[in-house]
Amino acid sequence: MANLQPGKVLALALIALLSVSDVACNHRTFSRKQLEANSKDVGDDPETSVRREKVKDAMLHAWTSYEKYAWGFDQLQPQTMNGVDSFGGLGVTIVDALDTLFIMGLDEQFKRAKDWVATSLNFNKSYDASVFETNIRMVGGLLSAYDLSGDKVFLEKATDVADRLLPAWNTPSGINYNIINLATGKAHSSPNGNSILAEVGTTQLEFIALSQRTSQPKYQEKVEKVIEVLRKKFPADGLLPIYINPQTGMPSPSLITFGAMGDSFYEYLLKVWIQGNKTQAVNVYREMWETSMSGLQSLVRKTTPSAYAYICEKNGNMLIAQMNELACFASGMLALGSSGFDNPRKAKTILSLAEEIGKTCYNFYQITKTKLAGEDYGFPPGQDISVDNPYNLMRPETVESLFYLWRFTGNTMYQDWGWDIFQAFEKNSRLETGYVGLTDVNTGAKDNLMQSFFLAETLKYLYLLFSPPSVIPLDKWVGERLSKSEQGLPTRLGGRKEGRTGHN
Repeated sequence: MANLQPGKVLALALIALLSVSDVACNHRTFSRKQLEANSKDVGDDPETSVRREKVKDAMLHAWTSYEKYAWGFDQLQPQTMNGVDSFGGLGVTIVDALDTLFIMGLDEQFKRAKDWVATSLNFNKSYDASVFETNIRMVGGLLSAYDLSGDKVFLEKATDVADRLLPAWNTPSGINYNIINLATGKAHSSPNGNSILAEVGTTQLEFIALSQRTSQPKYQEKVEKVIEVLRKKFPADGLLPIYINPQTGMPSPSLITFGAMGDSFYEYLLKVWIQGNKTQAVNVYREMWETSMSGLQSLVRKTTPSAYAYICEKNGNMLIAQMNELACFASGMLALGSSGFDNPRKAKTILSLAEEIGKTCYNFYQITKTKLAGEDYGFPPGQDISVDNPYNLMRPETVESLFYLWRFTGNTMYQDWGWDIFQAFEKNSRLETGYVGLTDVNTGAKDNLMQSFFLAETLKYLYLLFSPPSVIPLDKWVGERLSKSEQGLPTRLGGRKEGRTGHN
């Protein structure tokens, strides 16, 4: 993904959206009062209201289970009823879920989470952290909570962890390293010496927002330098390989994909433009994104016999008929970006493609016995779709896209599709002690981990899918994290929290 708010690739001046004091006193009253009022919007029909409450009940069950069995740990293992530290013991589920708790009006739970952040969240740990994961989960989660609640403790903690990440950008090219020790500041790349496209391009939203809220340009300068470097090497089709050399800034020959390790770079290009209020200062992001979308269109193929649209991967000049479930984010991204085209015909084409890919992703769920999607899919000639990897991690990409499709088309079919997916989670993933993924979406075999992004994104997008459009309006908020946009209202910050580079 890329920057969201007033971020500019080329050392543009920091744009102040709101002063920190404005954020502290205005966001809190606006957010809570408006969320409460808008949840009772006159356009909210009884059936949709019931669905929304069912999703809220699921969130409450997931959160209560985490509180009971894994409080303070990164994630819950529901089957063994204990916690596990997957990210260095930073209480990732607590921070990840803050905005979901707030939006759903789970105020008591939010307060307990805030108290834990204030008294127990400690980043001074000799832990080799993923810059990407720490940014999207911790910096993004804390800034979202700050934008929603106005409580300065979240901004203080976000600043602390961001300062610990900053040395990762001290490279010859400005392309950041992947890994950094939170206590010592020592950073390094992955074993092959390269950084990953989706990781270097998925810090801009959070760090630009942090610069705006603290009036410290250093965060924005680091992440915009990354886009400046990538722009110099940007190919004519806008499709970058997944590996970037942090020493030279040059792309390394490798896979091109809108799935794992590539995906969120493209998403952030669009959302940084939106976060920047679509001004001249951020046009470079939109230009890069539109170029990349032309490249995406060149990768689209259709299955036989049913003509489901999918996005191929590419290695050299060879197209690979395979698609990650992660790439289902592209449907929502295309819908979100469609209205920004100057040419109405182009806008219509892009929205239509968004709907086609959304249909394919919904069918990723429908073709399995549990009605939950696997991780990877193939497209054999004459067989439409096959499950190549049957693992389900309760990921949010498809429901996020259904949310955007519903918001931009008004077609309630997308709400019905989301309800089908939610019911499948309830039937197959819910235990008395929380929610788990499936190791096989056809047999229903379960794993032993409640991913933090299930609370942070999957359930949140389902809740918003069944909420009136006036709840988190898209002209005021952006991203997954819901942080404030340049108009002075929260724009959800952030990167994807679901660990897009592997089975975290």
